[in-house]
Amino acid sequence: MYMNKRDSKKDNVILFPGLEKRLLEKGLDYLKQKKYRDAIQYLEQALEHDPENSDIYVGLVLANYEAGYVKQAKQIAAEMLKSGLGDYIQVIDLYLMILVQLNEYNEIVTTIEALLEEREIPTDKHEHFMRLLDFGRRMLDGEMDAGNAEVFERASEEQLLGLFNYKDPKDQIMVAARLAKENIRPYIKEITEYVASEEGHPFQKTMLLNILKEQEYAEEIDVRKFGWEKSFIPAKLPELKDFIGTNDVIQLLSSQIESEDPVLFENVQSLIERHFFLIFPFELPNGSAEAWAAAYHFTANQYYGFEDPLESFAEIYNSTNEEAGQVLVFIRTLEEISYPIM
Repeated sequence: MYMNKRDSKKDNVILFPGLEKRLLEKGLDYLKQKKYRDAIQYLEQALEHDPENSDIYVGLVLANYEAGYVKQAKQIAAEMLKSGLGDYIQVIDLYLMILVQLNEYNEIVTTIEALLEEREIPTDKHEHFMRLLDFGRRMLDGEMDAGNAEVFERASEEQLLGLFNYKDPKDQIMVAARLAKENIRPYIKEITEYVASEEGHPFQKTMLLNILKEQEYAEEIDVRKFGWEKSFIPAKLPELKDFIGTNDVIQLLSSQIESEDPVLFENVQSLIERHFFLIFPFELPNGSAEAWAAAYHFTANQYYGFEDPLESFAEIYNSTNEEAGQVLVFIRTLEEISYPIM
């Protein structure tokens, strides 16, 4: 049974959550999957629709940087600074990271000296920028060789990792992008403390766990999310794409709506992917797959402006209305904390 009351309005429906957000979601999905060229393609399209969105710019900087288009990443970051897009100090930090990669030490020194002259550096970043300034000057003076420079960069990042200080998901992505290119083991103590904490953000915890998995970290660690607690061995965790894409909820929704309304199915699938990214590596701790499918179908219907009651969807998926309602409350919690540009 499929509720098909939507046909009369279908031509007038604007895809939720908006075309530019959808393009941004796809771009960042590809960025997480390390498909950087695909990420760039979608993010550039998103920028055409929303040219003032600093989140899109940050995504483009990271995608180009990771793809090896470092000069292009520098150009985009420089454009952000020129246009005043995004948090100034955060963009400067990203810009300096790119300059280090390009060995443009003169520009590093000039940029930081200008910040000092303008008194733009916040207190908590002062030591970080002073270390970079010293690094740039010493490289210009030929006091460091390439090997020592690499050790310096790693030590600097280790000292200043400060995972608990990053509240903005954009900053969390930047930290994860840097860690993905490093040997993560020097940071294990801080990372394991973070993923085991009550206050760490589920989004960043997932990114850190995925990096631990990719680097085959085989020690058991505690993970806390949403009040749940369990021990995992990162090296044995499933691939994120498998964890998200093969769950029973998506299969149930596919059997009900994919053939009837592929656009609705694509959008509800995107919603599930965003939420299950937060839940990883826990598997449906609250409620049955049928209850989750009913609640997601109801939520998608609401996004389109329809008011069919939750109980009608619970009936479709053979769930109780009470269980579907409990899951719906949790889905709304996930949506509130979900990374805004995922």
